[in-house]
Amino acid sequence: MHHASIRTANIHRAIAFYEILGFTVCERFTTGYTLACWMEGLGGRIELIQIPEPKPAPDAFADEHYVGYYHLSFDLTEITADLLTWLTNIQERVASQPEQLQPLKVLLEPTQQQIGDRIWEVAFIADADGLPLEFIRLLAKLG
Repeated sequence: MHHASIRTANIHRAIAFYEILGFTVCERFTTGYTLACWMEGLGGRIELIQIPEPKPAPDAFADEHYVGYYHLSFDLTEITADLLTWLTNIQERVASQPEQLQPLKVLLEPTQQQIGDRIWEVAFIADADGLPLEFIRLLAKLG
């Protein structure tokens, strides 16, 4: 996959948020009528596009009837020893920029989940526009 595209109400706020997660801007451009950029980090690339006159995004995490793209997921197995420490660090870094960012919204505290023959540590947070992001870390492979 080349990239995942995210529409944002404020590209500068979104860039600040994703930089805290470990992304860096690798290309800035316009899409005809608005600002955009590509950012790389956490093993992938995202595209941010600022939307003039934005409407609130649907609550894909809380609405059990929502249909459509649900979330981006990032594997932090090689990056952190545990999600709680990583999440606490992210919360502190977001809180250090109150003029730019709202307090971090944690949608799901780190928890364990078995998927197939693996045990994962899983957490969800909301990005600067409220879109859900999942962070996973492999704990064990069964059998």
